[in-house]
Amino acid sequence: MAKKTAWNWVDENEKEIIKISNSAWEYAEVGLQETKTSKLFSDWIEKKGFKLERGVADMPTAFVATWSNGAGPTIGLMGELDALAGLSQKAIPYKEPVKEGAPGHGCGHNMHGTTALTAAVAIKAAMEEKGIRGTIKMYGCPAEETLVGKVWMTRHGLFNGVDACLSHHPGSANTAGTGSSNSMNSFKLHFYGRTAHSAGDPENGISALDAVELMSNGVNFMREHIIEKARVHYVTEVGGGQPNVVPAYARVWYYTRAPEREQMEPIYNWVLQIADGADKMARTTHKLEFLTGCYNELPNAKLCETIVANMREVGAPKHDEADLKFAKEMNKSIDPAQKKEGLRKGKRPGWDKLVDELFDERILDDYQAGEVGAGSTDVSDVSWVTPTKEFSTVTCMLGTPGHSWQFTAQGGMSIGHKGLIFATKTMAGSSLDLFTKPKLLKDVKAEFKTRIAGRKYKPPIPLDLKPPLKQF
Repeated sequence: MAKKTAWNWVDENEKEIIKISNSAWEYAEVGLQETKTSKLFSDWIEKKGFKLERGVADMPTAFVATWSNGAGPTIGLMGELDALAGLSQKAIPYKEPVKEGAPGHGCGHNMHGTTALTAAVAIKAAMEEKGIRGTIKMYGCPAEETLVGKVWMTRHGLFNGVDACLSHHPGSANTAGTGSSNSMNSFKLHFYGRTAHSAGDPENGISALDAVELMSNGVNFMREHIIEKARVHYVTEVGGGQPNVVPAYARVWYYTRAPEREQMEPIYNWVLQIADGADKMARTTHKLEFLTGCYNELPNAKLCETIVANMREVGAPKHDEADLKFAKEMNKSIDPAQKKEGLRKGKRPGWDKLVDELFDERILDDYQAGEVGAGSTDVSDVSWVTPTKEFSTVTCMLGTPGHSWQFTAQGGMSIGHKGLIFATKTMAGSSLDLFTKPKLLKDVKAEFKTRIAGRKYKPPIPLDLKPPLKQF
């Protein structure tokens, strides 16, 4: 069986897979600056016989690795590269950064990227041995955390012609679900006024900070009159220098989100109208800086079923005494009330029985149907051009906060490694099903056609907008 060949390859190369993940974990580079990580991944897979396109979609760290042995399906595997600012942490169960203030993999993208990278080579080994025809595309995707990479890659047509696309995200559950996510726009507003002495001649000043505050007050009144599931949040990045100088410049950064792109756009436009109103009240001018946007995810039940079936074929890993000892110590840093509320909100089956557990080692069927996560992801844009699913495996203990030092720590040791190897086998097996079962792939594509319902993907970013390479 082709899948056995791929899984044997993973077993035989387990140490190397973990070494790659650990190297990416140590590099811990933020979005669009993942130079070492991108080179590590792309050089490694090129040596395995894949053709490399580097620096794609105007992003120096983005790449596509392709291998083909003839006409057949094209299956894409997405791997993310970026770490998070300020989450440096050693692989130990108490807080101690490797370097204070440095980035760390608090979302597990060292495992995310390694899964796709090494699964692609495992699939290649099986296809060569069993004479399976088709094309594998492995995508090195930068800057997921700022919702940049896959949006630009999609806009550049890099997923066109792909029959289905898979992705793995580290988490605390082994599952693949048909939940969705929020669409989103990220943008900054730069307000301009005129300086003056705040006490001596305030009548000659035009306060850019007044405009920011007036705008934000207007947006906060707006909240009462938008749909319940929408989200609008902001930070004032620049508000002036000192109190006795009327600020001539101020800047505010906004996210607008909603379950459907068509629901989000009117809210975004309303925010812009409020900014115009703030100008009229404060006598300022302003400039819009659009950063990025993304769609809501289109789920695919057939892909979810295939992934979960492969998880069960592989068998979920069990945590040993060393893992449990580590987790018990780390559990001291996790608020029990927060953990309980997180489990309740996640709605996984039997969540109330997991409150006092360290791990959930079950393989779960889809329990997310109809749910819309409050967050956003650039995986969603890919899901509008080809059937796509990002699945989860257990790489951290229950109650681990997302984007935390605890997440970083577990991604660099055996708890994360177990989920990484399990995910690699799951991705390889699921992909080989798509290569070898024509009816399955036909059903996956038919479901995609039904869900998109005649709608067309329109890139949410202006066609002339370049990636924000210096955002950090």
